[in-house]
Amino acid sequence: MRRFCLFLLTSHFNLTLAKSQKIMPKAKKNVSFKDKVLTFMKSEKFRFFAALIVFLIPAAYLSLSLISFLVYGGDDFSVASKSVAEVASGNAHYSNWGGALGGKIAVAMINNWMGISSLLVPWYLFLISRKLFNPGNSVNLVKSFFSSAFLMIWISVLLGLIIPTNSFLPYVRFGGSHGNTVAAYLTNVIGLPGLILVLVATMVLYLSLTFVSMIPTVKTWMSDTWTKLANSLKSLFKKKEKIEEPIVDEAEKTESEQAEEVDFEVKTSDENRADADDLEYEPEPEADNKMSETDEEEDEEVVVNPAGQAKTDVAANAADKGAAAGDIDFVINETKQDDTGLTLSQKLVMEKGEYDPKQELSNYKLPGLDLLEDYSQSLTIDPQEQQYNKQRIVKTLKNYGISIVKIEATVGPTVTLYEIIPSEGTRISKIRNLSDDLALSLSAQGIRIIAPMPGKGTIGIEVPNEKPQIVPMKQVLASATYQNSNYDLPMALGKTITNEVYMVDLCKMPHLLVAGATGQGKSVGLNAIIASMLYRKHPSQLKFVMIDPKKVEFSIYSTIERYFLAKLPDNEEPIITDVTKVVQTLKALCKEMDTRYDLLKAAHVRNIKEYNQKFVKRELNPENGHKFLPYIVVIIDEFGDLIMTAGKDVELPIARIAQLARAVGIHAIIATQRPTTNIITGTIKANFPARMAFRTSQANDSRTILDAQGADKLIGKGDMLFSSGNSLTRIQCALIDTKEIEHVCNFISSQQGYSSAFMLPEPDVEEGEASLAGQDLGKKDSLFEEAARLVMIHQNGSTSMLQRKFEIGYNRAGRIMDQLEAAGVVGPANGSKSRQVLVQDEMRLYEILESMK
Repeated sequence: MRRFCLFLLTSHFNLTLAKSQKIMPKAKKNVSFKDKVLTFMKSEKFRFFAALIVFLIPAAYLSLSLISFLVYGGDDFSVASKSVAEVASGNAHYSNWGGALGGKIAVAMINNWMGISSLLVPWYLFLISRKLFNPGNSVNLVKSFFSSAFLMIWISVLLGLIIPTNSFLPYVRFGGSHGNTVAAYLTNVIGLPGLILVLVATMVLYLSLTFVSMIPTVKTWMSDTWTKLANSLKSLFKKKEKIEEPIVDEAEKTESEQAEEVDFEVKTSDENRADADDLEYEPEPEADNKMSETDEEEDEEVVVNPAGQAKTDVAANAADKGAAAGDIDFVINETKQDDTGLTLSQKLVMEKGEYDPKQELSNYKLPGLDLLEDYSQSLTIDPQEQQYNKQRIVKTLKNYGISIVKIEATVGPTVTLYEIIPSEGTRISKIRNLSDDLALSLSAQGIRIIAPMPGKGTIGIEVPNEKPQIVPMKQVLASATYQNSNYDLPMALGKTITNEVYMVDLCKMPHLLVAGATGQGKSVGLNAIIASMLYRKHPSQLKFVMIDPKKVEFSIYSTIERYFLAKLPDNEEPIITDVTKVVQTLKALCKEMDTRYDLLKAAHVRNIKEYNQKFVKRELNPENGHKFLPYIVVIIDEFGDLIMTAGKDVELPIARIAQLARAVGIHAIIATQRPTTNIITGTIKANFPARMAFRTSQANDSRTILDAQGADKLIGKGDMLFSSGNSLTRIQCALIDTKEIEHVCNFISSQQGYSSAFMLPEPDVEEGEASLAGQDLGKKDSLFEEAARLVMIHQNGSTSMLQRKFEIGYNRAGRIMDQLEAAGVVGPANGSKSRQVLVQDEMRLYEILESMK
């Protein structure tokens, strides 16, 4: 009981104590006067009163005073020299909106200080008040202060230079005393042009620092202005040279002089023809042995002068050439009018036509279909085979509980498509999983099920024919589909299951990936693509860059080097087989791509088709670097071998070409027999939307190429799947034999051609690719000796190891590795692999380091 009472008393005491602590106020801390002042200055009330009284009202007063001075300034001079007492007594006359004080301030700030640029002072006070009213706004007071100060000084000096005195407002000094004095001083020191240049330079510097985004615009404007000025001066000097040339009347020339002039024209035409790819002028066709007498008579116009002498109208021929050269003016000494009332020069101008890129090889003829084999085969249908296959399909599906409402057959050259309509309630997945069972029932190879058919309410079952038919290339090229097509780069691939010719335009794809196992028809497919373009395009419109690591696939095309092939200037062989030359060629193509983009930019067009149309219509001047641009098709066979040998050195330029080169007419076709993920990487797949898959050995390869199964179910021998988007089309590739290609190439090479192949630009040599002779070992990196010992110890010559061990950047590690190579410590670069270490022991390394001291 006693314990219970003690517990109650203790609880009551604690409860009372807690209540007393809550009720009793806590003791206040002593706050100093300084803290109170600082707290008040940080409050919103202080900011409001400061913004209103200290900055906003004075800014408004100053603005009214300065603006009214520009209107009633003549009356303010009476108060400028008076004292405050005299003004207050009313003896001084003033009209300023700010009263006598406003008039005195206006005279002091405008006339005696910075001129009308003093209006920036109240403007800056407005900005301060705005910042105080709303501290969260984006106004930068420091930046605004320096900008206002600079503009006040700059405008004052400018107005002091332009308007030192004026008769319109004689009482106002627009530049102020400061502007007039500084402008006069600088004019005496550096002269008027120097002062103008200083003002322009300082304003450009101010704008560039204030608006950083203007720097590229200013650079572009200056570059364009300089280019236009240089072109104008160049054309001006050319016109002067032409004007200064003596004009000799044709009647005063002797026959020998006229003959020499004719010979000179022919020689010039021959020289221009050799460099036709660079000049892109419209040359005269070469004299051919097969030229008829009528053509020879048309080439020379014989005119009889009043003295009875026969002469060649050289001036007219020269004018014709000038029209082809991009509207170049020629001096023609002929003013006689014809029946139409026009002079000869006026008639030549009116007769200017479109530029013809085919004129240099105007006698070139496209290959004929008689060069190709027909194979004397036509599509035959075996009714017994079709009936047997129908019955086996229906029976097999019925065994698995799938009933069919309707079945139809479409016979193709190698595969027959059976379209079935299952009964209602049948799941498609049940039919899709029966490809192996149907192949067993039909005793066929490569059954492919399409469930469902795109755009149809049916399910397709593709069954190979027992006797597959050959699709001759001659039959495909002779079809109306090919003959009537207007594609820029036509590719006639073969025939579909419905026995229709399948054609696509490489320009719209815009790049093609070809893959498949060995011996399944990749090389034949590439030859079919090349042949379909050779049968349609002129040599001036198309160029091929052929890369063949196997050295035997494209060698047959070397005979058409001067017609359709492009190469580097130092390459002896037109077909690139060396890996080093492959990398250089791809980089040269990237440089050609950049050059073409510059031409498109200058011509204000978006693609090569619009550019060539402008050039043909003579809207682009060759003197400005413009020329007719042929399409360039890059064909790479055995791409997997290049990746394994050169790695990123090949993949990166190909990816860049695939990403950007479509608009400038450069398209890529790459083929590989190893369609694995380390060969066909994600970068390649992303930039090659069009895929052509021949038979593969496994389903994973089919997924790598097409992102879908099906290529592993093909029957080979030219049977392929073509993907251009989301749909797959089964095609039997057209057959063109090596002998047929040889006939076509011989026919082309027997005609008149260019003097050489189409020359690609020299690739730029990067810093990491500089010759070892250029390495200055006297300026070794401070880590050179440590890096040499590290490489020797680990026997690993990789740049990444130097980066990790020394914690340096890639560029410095690369330079050290180049110095080690020049010193003979490591071997040359080996693609993505580590360099070979040439030093095996420390004694040899010591000898190398001592020899370098």
